Amino acid sequence: MFNPDPSKKPVSTKLPKDVIMMVEKNNLVMAIKTLAADENISMDEAKTRIDAYETALKVKQQQKLNTIASKQGIPNQAISFDREQEVEDEPGPLVKNRVKSTQPGQGFKSLQAGVDSQLNDLGYKKPLLPYWLKRLLVIAVLMIGIFWILWRVFG
Repeated sequence: MFNPDPSKKPVSTKLPKDVIMMVEKNNLVMAIKTLAADENISMDEAKTRIDAYETALKVKQQQKLNTIASKQGIPNQAISFDREQEVEDEPGPLVKNRVKSTQPGQGFKSLQAGVDSQLNDLGYKKPLLPYWLKRLLVIAVLMIGIFWILWRVFG
């Protein structure tokens, strides 16, 4: 690159390996401080270089995901970093001493329906008697047997 001031160090566009590792681990503050200290540049310049590297990394990851998705037949709209999560309901004004309740159809019933669908996908069939009921029956049979034996011996 053209450097108008020859007294300055030449500007390198490549980041050091330790800074790259910090960026990949999402330790951005430490990466900016390290880059600024290592190359004697301002924090703003270090931030712009790290942001540029981060966007290039995200673009590269998105391209890899798109190629994998196209090989597997998944549409590209299903995999995206830029997509925002859909918000179902907008929060109302804040009211003190008010507990937000869950909408009907949410909570335990939706969790149970999701677990049931996952188990059905795996081909799991529910047992006739649940495990806890089998345990109670075994305990009850043992208690009845011991009671009958004691009744016959002492009765």
